[in-house]
Amino acid sequence: MKKIILFIVFFWVFTSQNVFSAPKIDITYNDGIYHIVLKGEKIKKRIRFISSDGLITNKEAHQKIGSRLTINAGYFDPANSKTISYIVTDRNVSEDPLLNENLLANSLLRRNLDKIINRTEFRIVECYDGKLHYEIVPHKSQEDFACTIVTSAQGGPLVYPQLRLEEEFFIVKKDGKIIRESCSVLHKTARTIIGLKNGEAHILIITDDHPMDMYEVHDYVKSLGWDRAMAFDGGSSTSMNYLKKYDVISTKGDGAGRSLKSFMVVK
Repeated sequence: MKKIILFIVFFWVFTSQNVFSAPKIDITYNDGIYHIVLKGEKIKKRIRFISSDGLITNKEAHQKIGSRLTINAGYFDPANSKTISYIVTDRNVSEDPLLNENLLANSLLRRNLDKIINRTEFRIVECYDGKLHYEIVPHKSQEDFACTIVTSAQGGPLVYPQLRLEEEFFIVKKDGKIIRESCSVLHKTARTIIGLKNGEAHILIITDDHPMDMYEVHDYVKSLGWDRAMAFDGGSSTSMNYLKKYDVISTKGDGAGRSLKSFMVVK
C-alpha cells in the first residue's frame, strides 16, 4: 500500500511540475486568423529570438530547437541568406544588417540606411529589479538606465498606434505619390504581427484565407484594443508551429514553407 501511495505522490508531483512549468499559451482561430496570447510573467524567460547560419523552414527550426511555439521573425535577403533585421540572442547581437553587403551596395538602400536600420523591433528587456519587460520601439531607442536587452528581433513597420510606412522605408513618395513599395505593405497578403496589450504579448498569424494590407492590420489591432503592434516578415514567410498541433505556412509556394533566417521560439 505504501508503494502505491508513494507512486501516486511521485506521479502527481512530477506531472504537476511539468504542467505548471509549461508556458501559458492561448491560441484561438477565427476566419483565417490565429490569435496567440503569451500569458504571465514566467513565459518571458522562455522566449528567445534565434537565427540560422543558412535558411531553414519554420518547421525545421521548431523541431531542431524542440520549442513549444515557433514563428517567423525578421527580414532577410534571399539572394545571399543574410539578414536585413537586427537579432539579439542571449544578450548578444547575433544578426547585424550592416554586415549585409547587398544592403550597402544598393545606392537607394544606402541613401535610406538610417530608416532601415531604425525599423521597429520587439524586445525583452531585463532591468535592475530583475524583472523582464516587453518593448516595441525603434531599433535606435536606448534602454532605460540599468536595463539590458535579453533578446530582440527587428521587423517593421510599426503598425499601431501609428503606421510608419514612409518613416521606416517601406514606401517612398514623390510629389505626394507612392513610387516604391516594399514587402507588399499596401497589398493584401499573409502577415505575422506581434503586439502588446495590458503587459501581455499577442501574436496574429494572418493566413492566406484572410489576407490584409497594413492599413487593415492597423484597424484590426485597434479593434482588439492592443496598446502597440508591429510586423515581422510576412507574405510567403508567414509561419507558425505549435507543439505538434499546428503547422501553419503560406499556401503560396511548394507547400513546404519558405526557408527563413530568424525565428521567435518559446521553449
